Amino acid sequence: MPANASQNETPLSTWALDREIVLSRVINAPRELVFSAWADPRHLPQWFGPAGFRIETKSMELRVNGEWRFDMIAPDGKRYTNRMRFRRIERPHLIEIDHGADKDNDPGMFRTTITFDEQSDGKTVITLRQLHPTKAQREATIGFGAVEFGYQTLEKLAQHVERSMAA
Repeated sequence: MPANASQNETPLSTWALDREIVLSRVINAPRELVFSAWADPRHLPQWFGPAGFRIETKSMELRVNGEWRFDMIAPDGKRYTNRMRFRRIERPHLIEIDHGADKDNDPGMFRTTITFDEQSDGKTVITLRQLHPTKAQREATIGFGAVEFGYQTLEKLAQHVERSMAA
């Protein structure tokens, strides 16, 4: 660690483009509704995760410093443990989370900043910016399909929100 670095500084303290993954999508729904799908514990588990995956929530406190502990279950039955800690919630334009495996001090934990921007036509641009602790982890995450899975997740979000509007 450099002599001038804080002892509290972590790889997630400083944003670096070579450790970043960015996903964006336009959703045909008002920003408040899209934000609510992320910020409402009744909705989030219904759409979160790639196509074919389902969610089993262990616990959820959807508030600043709250956690969502869940298993993401693949179509083949394989379980992936997850823990999200909500760092910031600024309705209706920003959510920031730390996301990793459901274990303390996960070295693979990454930070995601989610922004919700309203277009003049009433649609919402949602942008997810992931910051990984190392460039190698970012590359490995891309390598196993995280970008494709991320866009599948955003598609499920769009479908969920659009169904909510039709109901």
